[in-house]
Amino acid sequence: MIKAVVDIDKQIIALDAELHADLEEVLLENGSNQENLWGINLYLEDEKDKQIEYTALINIRPSLDNRSMEIEDIQIKNKINKIVNRLITI
Repeated sequence: MIKAVVDIDKQIIALDAELHADLEEVLLENGSNQENLWGINLYLEDEKDKQIEYTALINIRPSLDNRSMEIEDIQIKNKINKIVNRLITI
């Protein structure tokens, strides 16, 4: 499993740290905005439709109507899926 944080505005990904918060910090230090950052887990050896898990502590954002660790907005999930598939190939 690889932890990742995706900036859905800049369409970039930070990969592989102990915590999603560490990756989030890297992106924030490089000009990303908090509301565009979402944490995921990648399982690249799994089947294509099971490679992305949309769960991370940083996703708990009541101010953005996301009240759980899982990303609830299907549009955000779709954006993340497109970014991951464009930037990461197996």
